[in-house]
Amino acid sequence: MIGRLSGTLLEKNPPQILLDVQGVGYEVLVPMSTFYNLPEHGATITLLTHLIVREDAHTLYGFASERERHAFRALTKVTGIGARTALAVLSGLSTDELAQAVAAQEVGWLTRVPGIGKKTAERILLELKGKLAVAIGGSGAATGTHAGTLDVINALLALGYSEKEAHAATRELPADIDVADGIRKALKQLSKT
Repeated sequence: MIGRLSGTLLEKNPPQILLDVQGVGYEVLVPMSTFYNLPEHGATITLLTHLIVREDAHTLYGFASERERHAFRALTKVTGIGARTALAVLSGLSTDELAQAVAAQEVGWLTRVPGIGKKTAERILLELKGKLAVAIGGSGAATGTHAGTLDVINALLALGYSEKEAHAATRELPADIDVADGIRKALKQLSKT
């Protein structure tokens, strides 16, 4: 498995780039969020990668951040979603926007992405519900989650609460709260609603 590449950027042809790594040219497909942040030709870059091996091809996908790669991997696990569709979703939405769409179960955000219809969007939302925030390390500032409450959110998700409920219940918790106290207070908050 090729997990990371560092080398000289030779070509940029969206969504593909050519990366020279010590004399070997790697063709890497990247989401547009990564593509737009690439430097000029000849610059040295580092990409996190995911290799997909098929009977007829070995395709390398590259990402600027670990969150993007985790979101890509989570999307490719959704029934009927291939790597190209996952790349299209990450080209149309940031990881924070995707996490918000899943938390709110908002079909409209995903249907804005070319090639994603209502049924596909619903399937993505259903299968990623409760999994995406954990896969990409929480949705961070986009949902107002403090790093100290991530364990509490994960515990609530494990208990069967939705991401939306878990985030709402932990919104008022201090960032440095003990996990057991956080769970207790969050459950108390959830019992009020």
